[in-house]
Amino acid sequence: MRTTAVSWRLLTVAALSASVLSAGGASAAPVPGPTPDSACGKGSLPEKVQGQAPTADVATGRFAKGYTCNLAQVSHVGASGGYRVERYVDKAGHECAYWDSTLLFPTSIPDEKTEGPGVYVMDMTDPAHPVHTDTLVTPAMLSPHESLRLNQKRGLLVADMATPATEPGFVDIYDVTQDCRKPVLQASSPVGVLGHEGGFSPDGKTFWVASLYAHTIAAVDLTNPKLPSLLWLSYDYQSHGVSISNDGNTLYMAEAGYNDTDFHGLTVLDVSQIQKRVANPKVTLISRLTWGNVSTPQNATPFVSKGHHYLLETDEFGSNAAIGAARIISIDNIKKPAIVSNLRLAVNQPAIQPSIQGDPGNDQPFQGYQGHYCSLPSRVDPTIIACSFIMSGLRVFDIADVRHPREIGYFNKPIVPGSVANDPLRAGGFAMSAPAYDEKTGDIWFTDGNSGFYVVRLTGTARRAHFARVTTLPGN
Repeated sequence: MRTTAVSWRLLTVAALSASVLSAGGASAAPVPGPTPDSACGKGSLPEKVQGQAPTADVATGRFAKGYTCNLAQVSHVGASGGYRVERYVDKAGHECAYWDSTLLFPTSIPDEKTEGPGVYVMDMTDPAHPVHTDTLVTPAMLSPHESLRLNQKRGLLVADMATPATEPGFVDIYDVTQDCRKPVLQASSPVGVLGHEGGFSPDGKTFWVASLYAHTIAAVDLTNPKLPSLLWLSYDYQSHGVSISNDGNTLYMAEAGYNDTDFHGLTVLDVSQIQKRVANPKVTLISRLTWGNVSTPQNATPFVSKGHHYLLETDEFGSNAAIGAARIISIDNIKKPAIVSNLRLAVNQPAIQPSIQGDPGNDQPFQGYQGHYCSLPSRVDPTIIACSFIMSGLRVFDIADVRHPREIGYFNKPIVPGSVANDPLRAGGFAMSAPAYDEKTGDIWFTDGNSGFYVVRLTGTARRAHFARVTTLPGN
């Protein structure tokens, strides 16, 4: 069961009261109008306004049915969820999901069908019937906030102890290669200094711990996962999420400070000396980019499409014109990154904001229709991406043409206000997690903080179009 939502919401307000809403010095960018959507196929329960779950639908019963387009539910577990879902297939062929169970430990946990707070391990052999096989309850796994990461190359599941503000940076390391259903603890130690977010070098040898408001970013050596050590520490940046280039030499940082005088946007750093394990490594600034409607930059992940290099960046929270959403940034010229397209919903547009304030959940701190996390199914020629847009649920976009993205599906099962007896404030959607993908089935895995873990599947023309593109990509 879930304890009082009041306490975690009040803590969230206090911890995030310094969130930024705007910044100056913006670059030129495409007009941030709504991303075009697509026709919804058979079995869909479409929205009237892209992204909105309006209060008017509560009394009619429409709200309780949820809002879906070209995505069908395959399975559902639990009644809460956090910030990330990861997928891994081990050496024996076992398929597993990992998801953090709480938005803020210990005030929101899954229901009685699971076993308390922590990171949940699910056997996904049958995606229609996930089986809970373990719960990871070491310090960082109890409270990972936005730091949970899985490295595919080495089969390491890692998190740093974190909250919306910061926590002592305990880093917990698990090996999942032998049997992903039963992760094996390698180490749990305070080598991360202070925690909030996390990131992995693709080779799995460096884990990055960022504290955001405490101005720390640390590189932790995982060459020997049983003996992690601190490689580098800096107080020079207001680092939120970080992603690393495939060669490990470039770090893409979503940077967000306390107030409007701090930098908010994308910061690109040369971390090659850390990657090479140079003693007393030097890290140098390559470039920075901000934009006119910046809110709180969350994460920026590199990918290649048709031979060109891009970042998928997501902002969180914010309001009015600076409401959080997503964008694609060209980094063909790494010294001069440039936004090429935006991923926004009709409900994110400034003109509609006054009319949606009373929608279920929108009166609660930092729970609105903003973006929070997007993720990629692949760093090479991805054709779709999925994003959590908090009260708008899971949104899926076709990015085969990165300059002209289109929304092709969504899945939102909001909680009816007053329907949860022990939590009267729980209402609407609370999708905050970075999704995971099973490309073979077309399944997407994500969590909603108000209602748990979901497996959903592309349907109809959206499914056929996606798989047609996947089979024509190089190497397929």
